[in-house]
Amino acid sequence: MSFLAGKKIAILGDRDGIPGPAIEECVKSAGAEVVFSTTECFV
Repeated sequence: MSFLAGKKIAILGDRDGIPGPAIEECVKSAGAEVVFSTTECFV
């Protein structure tokens, strides 16, 4: 069982790093529920 199983996750991805949808797929495969996901540009 994953330590993320059953948890609710908010994701802030980085445009020049790892985008939100990529993190979202990893988190979902670990059994967590994504409640918010976005990709922002941090300058």
